[in-house]
Amino acid sequence: MKPFPVQFSEQALEPAVAPWRSASEASYRRMFSVLLKRLLAACGAFEWVTFAYLAWLNLMVLLFRRNLPHAALYLAVHACVFAAILWLAWSAAGTDNRALRFARHWYPLLLYLGCFEELQRLVHIVFPGWFDRRLIAFDFGLAGVHPAVWLARFSSPAMNDFMQFSYMTYFLYLFILPAMLYAGGERLAYWRVMVSTGIAHYSVYVVALLFPIESPHYSLAYLNMTPLAGGWCTAAINFIERFGRVHGAAFPSAHVAGSMVALMAARRYRPWLFWACLPFFVFMCVATVYGRYHYVADVLAGMAVGVFGFVFGDWLTRREGAVPCAIRCRVAPEGMNGIRES
Repeated sequence: MKPFPVQFSEQALEPAVAPWRSASEASYRRMFSVLLKRLLAACGAFEWVTFAYLAWLNLMVLLFRRNLPHAALYLAVHACVFAAILWLAWSAAGTDNRALRFARHWYPLLLYLGCFEELQRLVHIVFPGWFDRRLIAFDFGLAGVHPAVWLARFSSPAMNDFMQFSYMTYFLYLFILPAMLYAGGERLAYWRVMVSTGIAHYSVYVVALLFPIESPHYSLAYLNMTPLAGGWCTAAINFIERFGRVHGAAFPSAHVAGSMVALMAARRYRPWLFWACLPFFVFMCVATVYGRYHYVADVLAGMAVGVFGFVFGDWLTRREGAVPCAIRCRVAPEGMNGIRES
């Protein structure tokens, strides 16, 4: 039988003095550390920018809660969205369930729409009025006319339908290129497009909250512009606008910003798609003014935000850990962040 050691260290004595405390604290710290690392690994750059936007939005709600009825409800909803995103990222990282992994890749599209619709009630949280007169003056100084009013002279059912169709192509821009990249297994390119699009949209929402603009549809209504009557495209956009129109959040144009990202990404990853979409992008920019959704200033600002989103998103997705672990672990360890880019 070996003799009992004479020398005792403080660490050796601690379990004998308070064994439950040492074991439990060390265990909890270890469990928390592992959990935190797994959560961070499951998230990527898109989650980074989304959580940053939600944190900024919650800060605005707290600072200006007197201007917002039921401010606590918004904080609770944002907390639920935060938790849902963490749960989805965590769950998708630890499973091969195709439906769950598909949802993990495509949930950003629903998030854009939800955040945009929320602006309907948040647009006046900081400033109670509208700043349209400044953009009206900018447009008039640039063109010598009110562009939306001047374009009304070309109105006809066929023209109205064509312009409304061009306006709706925005939704295709958000989907077509990501779908091609996703189907082709080009996950790094896919997430670069998604992150860039997210940055562009969140930037639009931030500016819209700090600089509320309602659009020519409202601000120039006193000029009695001819209603835009047309066929099925006009009926479809009227249906969408009836249930989803946001009064405000017109500057910068989210349509133009999101489409600009898609166009720049197509130029890099699918050049033929860039040339196919370019004419429709131009028509869409005209349609935003023709349909009285935006000022020319909104369109120009939307282009600038789109360029910013693409450049910053491209830079951000090159950072360590920017691509979710679920993607890094399933692609050959080559290239940036351990991912082979097709």
